[in-house]
Amino acid sequence: MGWEALGQWGEDAARIKPLTGGVANDVWSVRVNGQIAVGRLGSRTDADLAWETGLLQYLSREGMTVPAPIPTTDGRLFVGGLVVMEYMEGGPPETKTDWRRVADTLRELHRLTQGWPQRPGWKSSTDLLHAETGTRINLAAMPPEGVIRCRAAWARLIGRQTCVVHGNPNNPGNIRMTADRVALIDWDEAHIDVPDLDLVLPYNAADLDDGAYDIAAQASAAWEAAICWRDEYAVRRLAEVRAV
Repeated sequence: MGWEALGQWGEDAARIKPLTGGVANDVWSVRVNGQIAVGRLGSRTDADLAWETGLLQYLSREGMTVPAPIPTTDGRLFVGGLVVMEYMEGGPPETKTDWRRVADTLRELHRLTQGWPQRPGWKSSTDLLHAETGTRINLAAMPPEGVIRCRAAWARLIGRQTCVVHGNPNNPGNIRMTADRVALIDWDEAHIDVPDLDLVLPYNAADLDDGAYDIAAQASAAWEAAICWRDEYAVRRLAEVRAV
């Protein structure tokens, strides 16, 4: 259906300009009901979008600042791969104090989502000790020696409690801060996993001890290598995963 689906949000709904940062999706600022919002068009399945939009609705109700989905005129949260979400004001974190606020926000996310079901089609890092594929991850495409290193890093997470992780919070572009709140945006990589994977932040703002930080940093590098394989970033991240 494409962008013509935007008409489901009302006769006056319109695209304004493309936004940077979308990799897997086409992201635009849009006008809906006279307000600025964000439209995201992609190829996610309905089950995947139902998981994401349901999560964002829940977090918004629980008091977190997230880009909650705006329903169509007949109440749907997505149509033909298109989701329209609230626009989040603010700028990226810059200081250690800013990043500490981000860490606190992530811990609230983790607290609120213990026991949440896995995103359809996704695997956690420890699931990949035995599975080869999960959404964008295909371990068969990676060098066998690299897979061994990644799995060794993920094996150190066995037995940990899981919850929703944002998936890419150390990218400043995924944070919108004001003086009184921290908003997490771009939930494309959110899934169920070990919370420390979200807490490998600049300045070690989450105050992980040396052992916990090393485990999380290695597992996070392995995850990003696997999910981005084979671009240059993925190759660099795999090089950070130690041989065991």
